[in-house]
Amino acid sequence: MSSVESPENCNSGPGLLPGKWEKKDKQSCIKTRKEDNWTSPMEFLLLGMGKMPTLQIPLFLLSLIIYLVIVIGNILIVVLVASEQHLHTPMYTFLGTLSFLETWYSSIILPRLLASFLTGGRTISAHDCMAQFYFFSCFVATECYLLGAMSYDQYLAICQPLLYASLMTGKICLQLVAASWLVGMLVSATVTAFLSQINFCGHKIIDHFFCDFTPLLQLSCSDTSVVTLVSFLRILFPFLFMLVSYVCITAAILRISSNMGRQKTFSTCSSHLNVVTIFYITLLIAYLLPRTAPLRQLNKVFSFFYIVLMPLVNPFIYILRNKEVREALRKALRKAMAST
Repeated sequence: MSSVESPENCNSGPGLLPGKWEKKDKQSCIKTRKEDNWTSPMEFLLLGMGKMPTLQIPLFLLSLIIYLVIVIGNILIVVLVASEQHLHTPMYTFLGTLSFLETWYSSIILPRLLASFLTGGRTISAHDCMAQFYFFSCFVATECYLLGAMSYDQYLAICQPLLYASLMTGKICLQLVAASWLVGMLVSATVTAFLSQINFCGHKIIDHFFCDFTPLLQLSCSDTSVVTLVSFLRILFPFLFMLVSYVCITAAILRISSNMGRQKTFSTCSSHLNVVTIFYITLLIAYLLPRTAPLRQLNKVFSFFYIVLMPLVNPFIYILRNKEVREALRKALRKAMAST
């Protein structure tokens, strides 16, 4: 564990009452503690799902099956979008990118969780913890902006159908995808840089199964208002953009006179709306739920949902609800069967 001094040691000097220590000595202690934070071989202890030795093997098997389904399902969508010529459109380019993204962000958390179920090892070094947080944060932020770009695509298709072909070209689609990745990486790098500068006090025990933002802040004895604001804004902006897009989409659908026309138009954006709803509900609950002791385990459950549930259900949502994807899948299966 770390040699970082506890906050009590920085509040009182030897033989002195708390608050009577010389200001110069206290500043020196804080400076030493800050330097020790990242120069010493500090480790965090991840409590994971709690002490459940009898459930380790069942949880390992369940998590392994879920992870395999996530990887196979999302890679299948990426292969279909890349190989089928009629799926080379902006909407399916976004879908393929989303599936590729979710494969990676599940792979940041689940393999290490699987290893901890098998070996019981739950420690992680400070640098590995920051690396895990950065990549996971990067993929989640990128997904937020990518879902925002997809909502803009839906808005143009429904509200500006005559201008869609000129406003959403292949080049613009790729630029939106690249911008989503770039913004996600830059914002997450900023949050990680702030987070790596804070002082961690006392026991380095993270009551979670990975290095997430809120559990790390709970270990801090520094002012975290700036990093909290930046982290909140990175999710708020794409959420507000999607909210405005769907308000405009809803208004356009309500202006359609026939029920059949409204249903047909709504079906074009229902898959994306389902994905956005599940993603943001689980994400907001996981981060806004009070961190009291009774609700801490519930917070882990919702965190597990947005890490596992989203990449798991997305392939099924798009394959089962999208006729073109189903047809492409049938065609690929027929080719595979014919070749064998």
